[in-house]
Amino acid sequence: MTGLDWPGLMRAGMTGLGLTPEQFWSLTPVELALMLGIDPVSAPMTRSRLAALAAAWPDRHSTTEDLDDGQERSRS
Repeated sequence: MTGLDWPGLMRAGMTGLGLTPEQFWSLTPVELALMLGIDPVSAPMTRSRLAALAAAWPDRHSTTEDLDDGQERSRS
């Protein structure tokens, strides 16, 4: 297992992002990575992956619609 480059992360967080030491140390490594634009967990969403998700989880059209007062009515 490799360690984290704490000096490099501190420079990026405090100099690059302008974080105070308190702000830097209150972040989790994942939060810091997201702020730096690094997402080590997943690859960016591709058009084909979005199409696969849309096919697996299609939108369901409701037979009712919300009224302004929060009640529902059936569509004609």
